[in-house]
Amino acid sequence: MLGLHPEIILFGLGVGILIGLTGIGGGSLMTPLLIIVLGVKPVVAVGTDLAYGALTKTLGGYKHLRKGTVDLGVSKWLAYGGVPGTLLGVLLVDHFHKTYGKDFDHVLIGCVAGALLIVASVLLVRTLLLGHMAKHERETFQFTARTGVAAIALGFVLGLILGLTSVGSGALIGVALIIIFRLTPQRVVGSSVFIAALLLWVGGTAHAISGNVDYSLMGNILIGSIPGVWIGSQLVDRVPDQALRVTLAAVLLGSALAMVNTAGGNIPVWVIFGAPVLVGILGYLLRGRALPAPPATNTAASAGPVGSSGSAGPLSPAGSPAGPLGSALGTTTALAAGKATLTAPEGP
Repeated sequence: MLGLHPEIILFGLGVGILIGLTGIGGGSLMTPLLIIVLGVKPVVAVGTDLAYGALTKTLGGYKHLRKGTVDLGVSKWLAYGGVPGTLLGVLLVDHFHKTYGKDFDHVLIGCVAGALLIVASVLLVRTLLLGHMAKHERETFQFTARTGVAAIALGFVLGLILGLTSVGSGALIGVALIIIFRLTPQRVVGSSVFIAALLLWVGGTAHAISGNVDYSLMGNILIGSIPGVWIGSQLVDRVPDQALRVTLAAVLLGSALAMVNTAGGNIPVWVIFGAPVLVGILGYLLRGRALPAPPATNTAASAGPVGSSGSAGPLSPAGSPAGPLGSALGTTTALAAGKATLTAPEGP
């Protein structure tokens, strides 16, 4: 029988609001909260969060699929790598936990902390530096054999991180769709939610089979997060995007440092609290530097197949004028192109 725990429901409410506002926050915030604040075993926190995330993102993914904002081609190729990557991540966690017991907890906490640092950095770069670089958005991405293999490899890495830590289903996949595939903001949100739902079901089911899901805990989180997502979605137009995302990045940085400290890193308290404050100040000082992106345009028709003359994509051969890296960075799509897109909810 489900026992109600007000503090867990409150955590779920807060995280749900952030998901509704930003599309990010499920694994990135809930997992460290469960470990640091509630003292949940790391492997159970990761497994429960993956299972909870699968439920909350399934409805969102279905809605985006019905709306036509999911790029099924990109989703397919990323899933080819992401599904086995997620499964491998879960199997590794389960294997090492059974082999080393509590000794593995510190390693897993360190992995979660590392993933949080990556997500926080990605959020800051996307918010402060890439807001003016949306120039060549496209509705879809034309795959070749080479770019398909690269997409599978990328999906595998993203899935592995997700399976190991439950972190990154929102931020990391979304940024990959922006920088690598240069999709329009609507397609970025829809495809990232859809792909994340697929990978979370794989990870959550695998953890459930391994006995790493606390269903009572998950039920309490859902009780708070479902109305939280709805509240967040209603507040979308009332909260400045940049300020919210910088704040979220600062919180994630503080969570990462606290996780490192929990794992025995002996980080001074002033660093754990001072670093996020410094990030917030930096974001405030740079708040006017990220220029608004130009109106979204569909360049899919003119882009042509990847690797064609004058339209090489970021995964195309290095024969393009700027090379793959220069092409990717020079035409990075930013979610700041649309307020509603930046903050589209991932859950119900």
